[in-house]
Order: sequence, then C-alpha cells, then structure tokens
Amino acid sequence: MTELEKKQKGKIYDARDPEIRIQYNRAKDWAKTYNSLPAADMQAKDRILRLFLGSVGRNVRVNQPFFIDYGYNISLGDNCFINMNCTLLDAGSISIGDNTLLGPDVKIYTSCHPLDGSERFWEETEGTTAVKTWTNPVKIGRYTWIGGGTVILPGVVIGDNVVIGAGSVVAESVPDNAVACGNPCRILKWNPPLKRSENQGGSPAASGGMNGPDLI
Repeated sequence: MTELEKKQKGKIYDARDPEIRIQYNRAKDWAKTYNSLPAADMQAKDRILRLFLGSVGRNVRVNQPFFIDYGYNISLGDNCFINMNCTLLDAGSISIGDNTLLGPDVKIYTSCHPLDGSERFWEETEGTTAVKTWTNPVKIGRYTWIGGGTVILPGVVIGDNVVIGAGSVVAESVPDNAVACGNPCRILKWNPPLKRSENQGGSPAASGGMNGPDLI
C-alpha cells in the first residue's frame, strides 16, 4: 500500500512521501492562484474550484482568501457559501452539504497525531524525525450555519439544520437541529425540524430558530 493510499484510508502515513508532497504543493499553488483572482470574476473562480476540488455543486460561492491542503478531498453541495479566510485542511475528506454556510475564519481539521509525545514521531537512522499522521473525516450536513471563527476537529459529524455559534471549538459530533456553541461546543437549544416551504417549490426550509445575530 502506498503512503497516499494509507492517507486516504485513514491509516498512519508518512507525509514526506514524494507523491503526497507533489499534491500538497500543487494545491498550495492552486490556492495562491485562486486567491489572486479579481473578486468580481465569478466565472474564473467557479472554474478553478471545479478543477481542483473533489466535487462542487450548483451556485457555490467561496470568498477569498481560501486555504486548503489538497483540495480533492473537499466536497461542496449546492448553494454552499464559504466566507473569507476559511481553512479546510483536507488530508482526509471534508463533506459539506447543500445550503450550508461557513462564516469567516472557520477552520476544519482532519489530521490526527498520537497523544503520547513519545509515540508521535518516527526516529530515522540518520537522526531525523517525522511526525506520525492519520486522518479522520469531517462531515457537515444540509441547511447548517457554522459561525465565524469556529474550529471543527477531526472526526466530527455535524447534522442538518444545525447552528454553531461563533468562536466555538467543536470536538464532538452535533446532531440534527441543534443550536450549539462554546469551547468545548455544547448544545444550548433545538431548532424545529426542517419543513417543506410552499414558497420555495417544496425545498426544505427552517421553520424557526434562534435569532442569528445573537449567536453568529
């Protein structure tokens, strides 16, 4: 099994592997190009997103600057909006569902390292060291709002119709319809389940919930 295959399967891998480094460096060059595009050139930005991300739905907007590790492990659903200065470190997969919003400065991490410091490194015979790494995917559902400055840790699953308050650190999964915030992030209350809206042609719409500016 190659180091890239190990990375994609969530096994411990060596991030110094030449194939992985080529992909990593290419993604950094892509991000630099994307971030240098004119803000108003929506066609160029959409074209580059579709070339380098794993999948991109309809009517997606990603404000600049935008930072990634590899790109191909990121999946964005229809009508996703990602605000400025977000960082999606996609060594493992990051899936974001339809109609979900990320505020500015949101960080999503998928890389893990051993908690025991003595187990965190490979000791090479020539005296160099390398960090042991594996990945744990992050999934965010539909119609969810992630407040600005939130940090989402590896392995977290956030459900549909969730609101995460600004500045939260999300270390554990959050179920559908929750309104949660804090460090560590904790559930404060519940949104009513998504309902069908006649005004939106039968697409789901939130039936209520906490006033956005109070949390975000």
